[in-house]
Amino acid sequence: MKSIFLTSLLALATATYAQQQAVIPGDHADPSVTKIGDTYWASATSSNWAPEYPLLKSKDLIHWQTVGYIFPKLPDWADYYFWAPEISYEKGKVYAYYTAHKKGGNLCVAVASADKPEGPWKDHGPLMCESDGSIDAFPMRDENGKLHLIWKEDGNSIRQPTPIWIQEMNEERTALLGEKKELFRNDQPWEANLVEGVSMMRHGGYFYAFYAAAGCCGEGCTYVSGVARAKNLLGPWEKFSGNPILTSDETWKCPGHGTPIEKDGKYYFLYHAYSTKSTAYSGRQGLLREFEFTPDGWIAFKAPVATANQVPAVVKDDFSKASNLWNWSVFHWPEYQTKGGKLHLKAIPEQAGVYLARKTYTGNYTAQVQVEVPKTTDLKSGLSLIGDDDNALGLSVQKGELLVWKREKGKDKVLQTLPLSNAKTVILQAQVKNAKEVTFKYLINGKNMQVFDSVDGAFLPPWDRAVRVGVIAKGEGTGVFDNFLLRSEKE
Repeated sequence: MKSIFLTSLLALATATYAQQQAVIPGDHADPSVTKIGDTYWASATSSNWAPEYPLLKSKDLIHWQTVGYIFPKLPDWADYYFWAPEISYEKGKVYAYYTAHKKGGNLCVAVASADKPEGPWKDHGPLMCESDGSIDAFPMRDENGKLHLIWKEDGNSIRQPTPIWIQEMNEERTALLGEKKELFRNDQPWEANLVEGVSMMRHGGYFYAFYAAAGCCGEGCTYVSGVARAKNLLGPWEKFSGNPILTSDETWKCPGHGTPIEKDGKYYFLYHAYSTKSTAYSGRQGLLREFEFTPDGWIAFKAPVATANQVPAVVKDDFSKASNLWNWSVFHWPEYQTKGGKLHLKAIPEQAGVYLARKTYTGNYTAQVQVEVPKTTDLKSGLSLIGDDDNALGLSVQKGELLVWKREKGKDKVLQTLPLSNAKTVILQAQVKNAKEVTFKYLINGKNMQVFDSVDGAFLPPWDRAVRVGVIAKGEGTGVFDNFLLRSEKE
């Protein structure tokens, strides 16, 4: 019965649907892509989820595998908001231009390099730190071969315009040279309060700048994408009169911030958008769209090509070996190990506790894990939906009790409790419907699942990232977990 059940679930992951599917499902905002040999490499925003900047590889731009992270440990100079990595390859070297918050300062653009994409990566530190923040770096050579860095000044954070700057960069990628020059800024009504996320390519005598505009994030997002062109990299730049060229549709909303890439003589744009069904709860997901150059020298996107659904129907971890797909808070790096086929996670008493979590992919899913009942009252361990350190919702075990709890805006509240028998382990489950309707259940000694009242998880997503689900431990001691499972339903 178990094998038939899992086989039917796995079949969902390979079914083909008519609408456009995410090629990199789950929370992968601001995707960037480059080609190295016969393999495409991509990365995406981590924000305050660690480790920083996932590394994904693919042979066809459709099927992607996460193989590691650019920063298994944080760069010395930065503390949070790890955004918008731009991965590029030139002359046998791989570069990652990225944004992060400087300790005691503001947002800066920086660069790291490696001899191969798998790493190890060497961080070279910040290249530009403007007082109101610098983000979204992109490298580009001009018509004479000089290397430049393009970035956005984060003026919208202080209700100011958002100029896109360019400045020459040395070949070592360790410093900018000369003076910065403005390329363009948000000056069109459709761009609203910002332009950002610039990526470029050269074709047919023009440099083309793909860029995003308006509100990036959350259920109220207004993001759209446009294009500008110039015969010389330093300008003058002309914006397309037909902008925006990518807008929301019935399946995906707020498309933007991506990178163009060529494959087999065709041109594609890897970018992010929210599912119109699960929106901010499953995050900005990686989409691929083909485009062409029009006879008048502009860009037109083609109709989405139907691809097989890349959402894994079932994700399992029996903790028999380490996995690179777990994330945690950038502010609380966990102490954990897998031994004896179980995960041992050392608790902390602060905030919601310490957690290891996995990306969610749709608005309807079920997660479950087996938890050893703590032997002391000082430890609370369980299953949780996590937005960030101050916003989480979970079912935990504390000696003698099962507790449904929430932490909203930093305030903790127990919602429901039930007495627990003398069982040594308990299976905890969270069933999520419509992205935010959460029903917790538990199973003891092989008996049927017992159900708690449904609770509202609408408060969970941070403004710039998605909800994850995983194991959590708070207090003193070590939480012990086994057989994590995440089952996703197609949207």
